[in-house]
Amino acid sequence: MKLSGLGNDDVQIEKQEVLFDGFMRLSKYTLRHRLFDGGRSPLLEREAITRCPSVGVLLFDPVLHSVVLVEQFRIGPYLGNDDPWMLEVVAGISEPGEALEDVAYREVKEETNCCVERLFPIANIYLSPGGANEKIMLYCGTVDSSKAGGIYGLDEEGEDIKVHVLSFEKAYMMVLDGRICNAPAVMALQWLKLSYSEVIKSAQA
Repeated sequence: MKLSGLGNDDVQIEKQEVLFDGFMRLSKYTLRHRLFDGGRSPLLEREAITRCPSVGVLLFDPVLHSVVLVEQFRIGPYLGNDDPWMLEVVAGISEPGEALEDVAYREVKEETNCCVERLFPIANIYLSPGGANEKIMLYCGTVDSSKAGGIYGLDEEGEDIKVHVLSFEKAYMMVLDGRICNAPAVMALQWLKLSYSEVIKSAQA
């Protein structure tokens, strides 16, 4: 239950204009919304990106105590003058009507050639609620990492994905020192740090 009691009915869209419609859709909205004191806001203009829900999967080997991460080029950090090759969890966007668990299994196979033995839900979160409707469902998937490695991805999507196997301790240290700095990977590794014993027990049951 929300603390304020405000909801979708308290937003009035006056105008919507599609600015770009490609891999993502960018629209400009002119709107008003109810204020906390009961009044109405002035007319506001907000640009927002809309896209289908996405999925992220942190692959964890409960026997070898290792994680499987992927590395690929990302335009965002490049534009921010950071290293554009990022260590990430496996991730992908759903197709309309596709179950998120199915997306998880599909993307893990495409990006790492690993087979998920069990999925643990972590959280379903907005990545950037100030400018996008995209939610990402984060999972932890148990795998056998003993033979993981290589380069994968779909040629038709321009993917060039390198698979890395790291001890969980090393991966978590990379979160602490900032070498892993993308939100889904940071959150998933922090969740695993907190849930480590429970995941091990559940995977061995």
